[in-house]
Amino acid sequence: MLYAKHYDGLRAGSAVLLLAFLLSTTIMAAGTDLHVLGIVTAIDAKHIEVKTAKGPVVSVLLNKPVKFKNKSNQKSNDPPIVGDRVIIEATKDDKTKKVSATVVHYSSVKTASPSR
Repeated sequence: MLYAKHYDGLRAGSAVLLLAFLLSTTIMAAGTDLHVLGIVTAIDAKHIEVKTAKGPVVSVLLNKPVKFKNKSNQKSNDPPIVGDRVIIEATKDDKTKKVSATVVHYSSVKTASPSR
């Protein structure tokens, strides 16, 4: 009888592990979300180029639904400029391998001149 109880415990534990594995692979498969961090080196209406900390410049598409969020001015919808620090939330299309921005968070390099 001791053996039967041990076997039932193993079966239940195996089922839990299998369920956890299936859920984790589903989440990873759906996870095409990316984050691009760095400094803006170029920007126009269709794309933004970011120099990352590791060195390469990454090009990210800017589509109509992209949102720009300025850390120092929450009401602004303006895009960043060259030199601004950015964190871009993006998605990657598995077929085309293109990266498209959904939200661009940035901190402007413009600073107010100190008063004297």
